[in-house]
Amino acid sequence: MTAAAKIVLLAEDDDSVATVVQSALETAGHGVVLATSRRERDRLLADGRHDLLVTDVVFPDGDGLDTLQTALAAAGGCPVIVLSAQNTLDTAIRASREGAYEYLPKPFDLDELVQAANMAMRSAGQVAAPPVEHDDEPEALLVGRAPAMQRLYRVIARLGGSDLAVLIEGESGTGKELVARAIHQTSGRAGKPFVAVNMAAIPRDLIESELFGHEKGAFTGAERRTQGRFGQAEGGTLFLDEIGDMPLDAQTRLLRVLQSGEYTPVGGAQMIEADVRIVAATNRPLAKMVAEGRFREDLYYRLNVVPVTVPPLRDRRPDIAALCRHFLSRAGKRGLSEKTITTAAVRRIERHAWPGNVRELENFIYRMCVLARGDTIGVTDVRGQLSDARALPEDGDPIVAAIEQWLDRLGDDEGDLYDRLVGVVERPLLERALRLTGGNQLKAAAMLGINRNTLRKRLTRHDLR
Repeated sequence: MTAAAKIVLLAEDDDSVATVVQSALETAGHGVVLATSRRERDRLLADGRHDLLVTDVVFPDGDGLDTLQTALAAAGGCPVIVLSAQNTLDTAIRASREGAYEYLPKPFDLDELVQAANMAMRSAGQVAAPPVEHDDEPEALLVGRAPAMQRLYRVIARLGGSDLAVLIEGESGTGKELVARAIHQTSGRAGKPFVAVNMAAIPRDLIESELFGHEKGAFTGAERRTQGRFGQAEGGTLFLDEIGDMPLDAQTRLLRVLQSGEYTPVGGAQMIEADVRIVAATNRPLAKMVAEGRFREDLYYRLNVVPVTVPPLRDRRPDIAALCRHFLSRAGKRGLSEKTITTAAVRRIERHAWPGNVRELENFIYRMCVLARGDTIGVTDVRGQLSDARALPEDGDPIVAAIEQWLDRLGDDEGDLYDRLVGVVERPLLERALRLTGGNQLKAAAMLGINRNTLRKRLTRHDLR
């Protein structure tokens, strides 16, 4: 080790992960001490000799985050990088609340880990913001573990200790309001109001009154004093959805409030201080609208302090199965019959384009709860409601695509599915091996990577001579 080398305590019970992480850190010039349990980690931390802790979350003897703050306090503190295969928003938030410098969901990039480790040790000694206590947990808001969602979770977790304005961009139906609620619930304003207003739904001449309120007699029909959305959100978060639909004159008024931190109700004379966090969202390209003069550039930069992008459903297809289960579990709360769904039906749903994103998928699942007969939603039910014209092209190996199509045609009969599939694939494979080796079973077995006795059993099973 060089004079500048640091000592990293690596707490990881998975031997394969520990080996590659230790090798990467040592290659970067750092010394590594390994712990394979939570108890061993906390004991080693107590000697206070480590410059960085890299820790897993799940250990054989308990949750790694439960005792983290106590162990760090006993050690005098050091930066922490949390690794986890749980990959949920809840884990990212918990890691952030426990003061982690970085959270990396497994599988992670080793170069990214080493870079984060170097930066964390360089920043050692800086005072971190104290953890914020919250009554409401955000884990039920966002569902999914696809890489695109992992990136989103990490951004939300990092926003927890700040009051910065956030601009959420994404297609219609991706869940931008859910992201805004998660940002609110993980912030210091969690116990205060979350007020959402859809800018596209407000008549142009009522926008100022809607946002800032009005005094009695301020305009025709104003029969009493009314509090606006800024007042309703006092101390909390104001979510301005579809901000791209806001007229330019109203944009000017909003910009003035963001610059001064004060507003005046329509028809009023007294300035009111605005203690709200602004989170805006849009499905329109605001940067392009700025270039075209349809959105104020100065307002855009005021809102776009922290940009957040919500991925479309087509970029997180591995999450569709979990989303289906999530919506089915909520069906009862909507007065619908709670049902299960077959694997074949989920596979067909995964192949659909879903231009309406998560919102469209949610409505489809609720529709299936009404239309599907019996307690189970099968592939026949799904196929009857989804157009093949809007099915996505199969990704990857054409063999996999063919198998998927075969499974779809099979339907929901899963009794001996494994044997039936193996039988379909195995026979042409055996025939080809025999043909290429001129019927020599010894050579055919070697080509297939199995022993001769196994080959003979397979040939007998398929009645091949």
